[in-house]
Amino acid sequence: MIQALRRDASAYAALAAMTSKRLLAYNIWFWLELFVRTLSITVFVYFWRAVYANTNHISSLSLQQTLNYILFAQVLMPMAQFNLLTYFREIIVEGTIAIELLRPVRFQLANYFQSLAAMATLLFMNIPVALIAWLGFGLQLPASGMVWLCFAISLLLGQIALFFFDWALGCVAFYTHEVWGLGVLRYGIAAFFGGALIPLSFMPPLLQRVAEVLPFRLGMAMPLSVLTGVTPLSQTPRLWLIQLAWILGLGLLSQIVFRVAVRKITVFGG
Repeated sequence: MIQALRRDASAYAALAAMTSKRLLAYNIWFWLELFVRTLSITVFVYFWRAVYANTNHISSLSLQQTLNYILFAQVLMPMAQFNLLTYFREIIVEGTIAIELLRPVRFQLANYFQSLAAMATLLFMNIPVALIAWLGFGLQLPASGMVWLCFAISLLLGQIALFFFDWALGCVAFYTHEVWGLGVLRYGIAAFFGGALIPLSFMPPLLQRVAEVLPFRLGMAMPLSVLTGVTPLSQTPRLWLIQLAWILGLGLLSQIVFRVAVRKITVFGG
């Protein structure tokens, strides 16, 4: 039993390592991403300073709290770009999905470990962005280790929920090979209703209700609210329960949708 677990762990670790190597393979993309992210931070900081020019608080948030939220969101933003639509399209069109399904590992679990490795790699690659935000724009880092721990747990739970959502959404590729537009739409909706562009409390009540029925806030707004102190540590267990409930629901949905969609595999119309 232990030997089998070790063998499985070794296989999943190898797949995860391949994802990290792929993301770190092209240095030019790292520097371009750093430039774009630094430019975005600059624009956001000056924009919010202008918004707060004649007021001290908006929706009970001070300028520094809002800046902390936005700066952390910019550091975490690349994680929202990872989705399974393009991946599913590629393996279906190229016909490699047959090989993926025949591998001696669980297909969904293997992809989850790959997405987890991608998340960790992207966080590592954004350390320079965090340093720029801290040294150049006054980002205030929490001094409490408990805050960081609660944030890490909430971030992990949120990303698991979004992985299951993307898995179900990615199954669209089994029915149509053109998913680029849907991927762009998903990214835009996730950035807005996930709280990556503005705090959700700044939205009108109607949009806040829309954000509450979508899963995107689980991976960005909720963890950031813990990290920036908007949500007290005493309320983090309630957030975790909400995230766990979404995980259970989306996890079941993703498996049902995949089992139905995988029967519709076509490779170049074949």
